[in-house]
Amino acid sequence: MGGAGETVNKEENVESVKVKITNNSHVKPQKKIGRKECPLVTFDLPYLAFYYNQKLLVYKGCDFEEMVGKLKDGLGLVLEEFYQLAGKLEKDEEGVFRVEYDDDMDGVEVIEAVVEEITVADLVERDDTIMMKQMVPYNKILNFEGLHRPLLAVQFTKLRDGMVIGCALNHAILDGNSTWHFMSSWAEICRGSSTISVQPFLDRTKARDTRVKLQLPPPEAYNPVTSNGDAKSDPPLRERIFRFSESSVTKIKSEVNANLPSGTKPFSTFQSLSAHIWRAVTRARQLKPEEFTVYTVFADCRKRVDPPMPDNYFGNLIQAIFTATAAGLIYANPPEFTASLIQKAIEAHDSKAINARNKEWEEAPKIFQYKDAGMNCVAVGSSPRFKVYEVDFGSGKPESVRSGTNNRFDGMVYLYRGKNGGGDIDVEISLEIGAMDNLEKDKEFLMEE
Repeated sequence: MGGAGETVNKEENVESVKVKITNNSHVKPQKKIGRKECPLVTFDLPYLAFYYNQKLLVYKGCDFEEMVGKLKDGLGLVLEEFYQLAGKLEKDEEGVFRVEYDDDMDGVEVIEAVVEEITVADLVERDDTIMMKQMVPYNKILNFEGLHRPLLAVQFTKLRDGMVIGCALNHAILDGNSTWHFMSSWAEICRGSSTISVQPFLDRTKARDTRVKLQLPPPEAYNPVTSNGDAKSDPPLRERIFRFSESSVTKIKSEVNANLPSGTKPFSTFQSLSAHIWRAVTRARQLKPEEFTVYTVFADCRKRVDPPMPDNYFGNLIQAIFTATAAGLIYANPPEFTASLIQKAIEAHDSKAINARNKEWEEAPKIFQYKDAGMNCVAVGSSPRFKVYEVDFGSGKPESVRSGTNNRFDGMVYLYRGKNGGGDIDVEISLEIGAMDNLEKDKEFLMEE
């Protein structure tokens, strides 16, 4: 069909897949760098109680041992520029956090593993990441644990006919833009380049230069327990990826823009697809008309701050933008109503709004948890702008790029450009089981006739 691809509903016990760890080592920058310190700034600190960000890239048909050697050598070289990833979090006696690097530190943790009964096709054909959970390190590890462990961990897992590169990156020190800048630079070195084409801009204080003193709550604050002492568990979720072809995305955008008054600014592809998703998830949850729902966008602020920061700014330069409405208004109005809510919220988030948000937070710092995105929320991370399928380490482009299981909650959405390029967009969604069942049957969402 021309719309969202069919989801795969294999019900076998995929969690029984056993990944065997064969080696554990560390990689440091190949040259001496000395001692370096960089304070974390207001854009970084709210994410200390998120989990490590996880990305999985699946590659086909490479010599595993040879490729691992090339990857580790390339990592040592690229870390000469991205040395912060080889450091640790530190905080002073006042509670001011910083990234610290010293040549004596261990560097990046590198894990090698094997699961030879699994093929590339087994992973690519699935529309969840359950089978890949053991192929990426640091599951359920909070970012502030970077005080005691590496800020980047990488796992190379050998498959029967390929490999998975699973990366866990500390979200308190970098966002999606910086993640894919690092990944593409690493790949560039592995392909034989002697230098990377775009150096990282490492001075975070150019974006915000305010010393914020933080006192972290005790660990049990992030791992609540029930009255009988058992750990509280979140409601069970299902995750699925829906693949929207370029023609489907174009149709969604044209329908949202079809009835705009003359002179009205048209809705972007992102705003149009966001409205499509928000409306569908609201239907799938069967919210009552009076119930509120929140749409949250983690927006890149590099060009929004004053003065603007370069695209190669390394760190977090994102802020969550919230917009809310009653479900009944989404039900009763055409798609352009929902798109207009998102458009207005994004356009209002200018340098003045960003500065006000920063000042408010600095006066009363609040460490967010990964699921603090709002009531009945739909929260969007990642971006189709990221060239994730261009990350070629020398053996070809990835067959699949996915997010790991960390930082998933009811309503979390990750957007990726499709593997075939063009305007295809992959939409990863996590929802409670009943809502996901409803979404998978929603012909309007799936673009079925």
